[in-house]
Amino acid sequence: MRPLCSATLSSLGREVAQPGYDRGALQPGIVHLGIGAFMRAHLAVATEAALHAEGDLRWGIVGVSLRQPDTRDALAPQDGLYTVAVRDADDAGHARQRLQVIGCIESVLVAPEDPGAVLQAIAAPSTHIVSLTVTEKGYAHDPATRALKFDHPDVVHDLVHADAPRSAIGFIVHGLARRRAAGHGPLTLLSLDNLPSNGHTLQGLVLAFAERIDPPLAHWIASECTFPNSMVDRIVPRTTDADRARIDTQLGLHDAWPVMAEPFFDWAVEDRFAAGRPAWNLAGARFVADAAPFEALKLRMVNGAHSTIAYLGAMAGWQTVDAAIGQPALRRVVEAMMRDEIEPTLPALPGLDLAVYRASLLQRFANPALAHRTQQIAMDGSQKLPQRLLGTVRDRLAAGRPIARLGLAVAAWLHYLRGHDEQGRPYAIDDPLAADLAAIASSVEPLADAQSRARAFTLFAPVFGDLAGVPTLVDAIAPALESLRRRGVVSTLEALS
Repeated sequence: MRPLCSATLSSLGREVAQPGYDRGALQPGIVHLGIGAFMRAHLAVATEAALHAEGDLRWGIVGVSLRQPDTRDALAPQDGLYTVAVRDADDAGHARQRLQVIGCIESVLVAPEDPGAVLQAIAAPSTHIVSLTVTEKGYAHDPATRALKFDHPDVVHDLVHADAPRSAIGFIVHGLARRRAAGHGPLTLLSLDNLPSNGHTLQGLVLAFAERIDPPLAHWIASECTFPNSMVDRIVPRTTDADRARIDTQLGLHDAWPVMAEPFFDWAVEDRFAAGRPAWNLAGARFVADAAPFEALKLRMVNGAHSTIAYLGAMAGWQTVDAAIGQPALRRVVEAMMRDEIEPTLPALPGLDLAVYRASLLQRFANPALAHRTQQIAMDGSQKLPQRLLGTVRDRLAAGRPIARLGLAVAAWLHYLRGHDEQGRPYAIDDPLAADLAAIASSVEPLADAQSRARAFTLFAPVFGDLAGVPTLVDAIAPALESLRRRGVVSTLEALS
């Protein structure tokens, strides 16, 4: 089968959307760190729509892989082109997909191979935005305090290797130093990761690093560059070989690196840009004065529920989110957690009907065409729980309100750390703090009572922060942890629902 590339675009059927602008005239206006599946199904899709609607070709994207060359190696022979397959099910429950070929990726750099090229891209006069999707662990910070970890190996390295950084923060600061020295003006630094106040968090980390190496640079960044907060929402499962084969059949060409996505798309971003922006609003983005209410909604409702489903589902052997949420007891518990424990902590969003939002979210989770694996969502729990679940827990406890279902969600993660499901099938704990978590899990195993085990887990400050050992949290976790251990997921859910 012929490959997808510029020379084969003309062979695509009319039902496949493709670039309708002059790709040869694209200028690299955005440098994006972490060019993974989510970015290619969200930011790139929105940029593609803006290019079509507005015709402003200053917003081509230079993607940066911070670790591995696989994305570059797949996209380079395809001239940067790839397919987004939007998947859902028809009224009869049959899976269907709609294809779009994306053309706004101008090039892909691999940071370990040529860090200087990445720094030059950030410093280039045509660059106006540096954006990031590096996941929570990519910020080299303490998720409980949001402080930069100056003892992180990549940060330690980057403080003394300005020409060859490794971390996202190191690349940003050293790239900005080059930019300032060349007199090319400020940038917008735009996080699209699931962090509370992600713009403010990124700003704090960048300034902390810059202050350590060059205080005048830190002052310039603080006064000239902008860090808008944003909320992004779209479910993007990991692509499988079966996905590639299905897309190739419909495309009539071979795409080595397609991405899957649900039809739903949401993006709320503060309209604070230092050097312009694409017309992303023409693609469905919302430019807002304050993204915090939208962030809270997404982190607590979507991500908090997603993680709860993932840990309980993975332990029970339900391999995909739709299979898990299809279990009546799990659906009842997750819906009750959202309605009774999460929603009362949310700030006001005028015009939003939370009951309708909740129902639509459950429908998104039930999408059978995505086959979003619970183990994919379960990774990096130590980085995700502080903002997905523990922020809600903190607000509920401060208000003196119960947290039975949130306690179960936290207990599910702790139970998941044992490394095998209820059928005895082992899995790896994919987490930057896996060794520390394994040590805690081993130390608590001999403890006779669930209360002591729960308390020992919550004393792990990098995750629980100021909630470490809080009796009301321990009291909520302990019975759920004991029930999961002795009775299993299904019986625990049925007792709670």
